Amino acid sequence: MYSISDIKVGTVVTWNGEPYVVTRTEHSKQARSAAVLRVKMKNLIGGQVLDNTFQQSDTIEEADLERKKANYQYNDGENFTFMDNETYDQFELTAQSVGDVANYIKEGQDVDILFFEGKPVSISVPAKVELMVTEAPPGIKGDTAGNVTKKVTLETGYEVAVPLFINEGQKIRVNTDTGLYVERVND
Repeated sequence: MYSISDIKVGTVVTWNGEPYVVTRTEHSKQARSAAVLRVKMKNLIGGQVLDNTFQQSDTIEEADLERKKANYQYNDGENFTFMDNETYDQFELTAQSVGDVANYIKEGQDVDILFFEGKPVSISVPAKVELMVTEAPPGIKGDTAGNVTKKVTLETGYEVAVPLFINEGQKIRVNTDTGLYVERVND
């Protein structure tokens, strides 16, 4: 059980029998009243977002999640298919369950799948991933005043703003939390 002081961004809790990940927290205490915690939580199964306020005396149940390695196989438009690396069983996650993580995974890549009560509910990727640039417009010569960027397309289809010196065929590192370019990767 978590008390309100234990809850941080990224904590996974069970609320009304379903797993939620905490996406925002705000502690507040006014003069003579007890401390309260306002949280925004995202349902790992359905994707709904809830705003809740917990009192200092409240406790929240920790979600019983199991992490397994799986290999991303393919996407058919509605579902993402994965294969368990230990049992070789295939299973699917809906596009809604995968969410923005779809921008950072490619076929054949190993990822962490979160299971809640034996069912796959969410996918977890590292904080930074390396992806190949598949389309990049040429940088404009002489356009170097300030922090100038251009949009490029990555091998997953995701578009990201990068510095002008990034070209097609190069690998870049992208932050999966913010979706922003981090650095060029030298092979």
